[in-house]
Amino acid sequence: MTSPMASLGEVLARVDASEVARGDYRVSGTTNVEITDVTHDSRTVRRGAMFCCVRGEERDGHDFAVQAVHSGASALLVEREVSGVEVTQVVVRDVRRAMGYVAAAFHQHPSRELTVVGVTGTNGKTTTAQMLGAILTQSGKRTSVFGTLTGARTTPEAPELQRTLASERAKGTTAVVMEVSSHALALQRVAGMQFAAAVFTNLGHDHLDFHRTHDAYFAAKASLFSPDYTTLAVINRDDSYGRKIADSATVPVVTFGRDDATDVTVDASQAQFTWRKTRVRCGIGGDFNVLNALAAATAAASLGTSVSDVVSGLAAVGRIPGRFENVNAGGAFAVIVDYAHTPEALRNVLASARALRSASRARVTVVFGCGGDRDPSKRAEMGAAATAADNIIVTSDNPRHESPQAIIDAIVAGIPSAERAKTIVEVDRRHAMSRAIADARR
Repeated sequence: MTSPMASLGEVLARVDASEVARGDYRVSGTTNVEITDVTHDSRTVRRGAMFCCVRGEERDGHDFAVQAVHSGASALLVEREVSGVEVTQVVVRDVRRAMGYVAAAFHQHPSRELTVVGVTGTNGKTTTAQMLGAILTQSGKRTSVFGTLTGARTTPEAPELQRTLASERAKGTTAVVMEVSSHALALQRVAGMQFAAAVFTNLGHDHLDFHRTHDAYFAAKASLFSPDYTTLAVINRDDSYGRKIADSATVPVVTFGRDDATDVTVDASQAQFTWRKTRVRCGIGGDFNVLNALAAATAAASLGTSVSDVVSGLAAVGRIPGRFENVNAGGAFAVIVDYAHTPEALRNVLASARALRSASRARVTVVFGCGGDRDPSKRAEMGAAATAADNIIVTSDNPRHESPQAIIDAIVAGIPSAERAKTIVEVDRRHAMSRAIADARR
């Protein structure tokens, strides 16, 4: 793909002024300058780039503007003019929001030429996105899926996102399914996007370290379901927050729910059910994944995919890393790896695991922890959720800058006293897993 290039005037002409700034903006300098890239990272500035001075919690991009100009930036996107530089400055109210629209305009709005579906929700984003990707591929679309499994961030910053979509367009991709995190919505990473459909899976307890309140967390998720972003909302009606979104959405709404599936059978490696009078088999187990499959199926059907292609696509779904993933440990027992990082997700996984027990003597052992520098308010709830298992092993899980033992103590505090006898603490994660497998072999 050749590197894009356009004059600043051409880029701004592709963007509606109200979208750039939600108000007035002004240009200080000439618009007759060539733009070769849009970035907010001063370390990646190359000659001709437009550097976006984003204000963060710890750093202000305006403080790096001079460095960016020295590195070759030909224009700045700012909220206040920067002194000491002799390049054009576009002054807006909100650089974060404007950056998305400018990046989209620079790359000539790739989301408008692709069928892009966004999937948001606390749990199930990755599985739903992978399932939908398989369905769209089966229907003949050249499809890419982006999210937790493909990048450091669930949803990349706007310049990287638009650059990636432009690259996909150049490669001949016709459809993209992407996870859209609440952080991405709150931080305007998808500003300038146009989704063909947006899917809501559910809302649970997560990310309160960032959003502070559950209402703010919900508001971030709900913002995706407006004409600013999408032309269609696909909503889980079994979730109370989903029903709120469906009631208030200003775009057409299609809903899905567990009662859309009948004659459901689930084991460790697959789920089968009847949907729209057709038998469906999906190559991933876990009862909760039936709802994820229904989300993907409903979204695909709403975009015009035939029932036969939906069925074929779901049948093609196999192992998804860390999503009710079966691991062969060489014994007469099942080992299931799941990303479950919220109380709701852990409860769902354990309920599905208990349903798989073939004999009343079979035991369910859970090995888990909580990540450091992330929402501490859910740790005790994770401990409480773990009591659905017969045996609990609490261990370390990426403590980052926190004390592993302090995180574990917060988890254990949520386990009722009556359940403590079945609880083991093993800080070393490898040892914790070995202990669980050794116990299963007995």
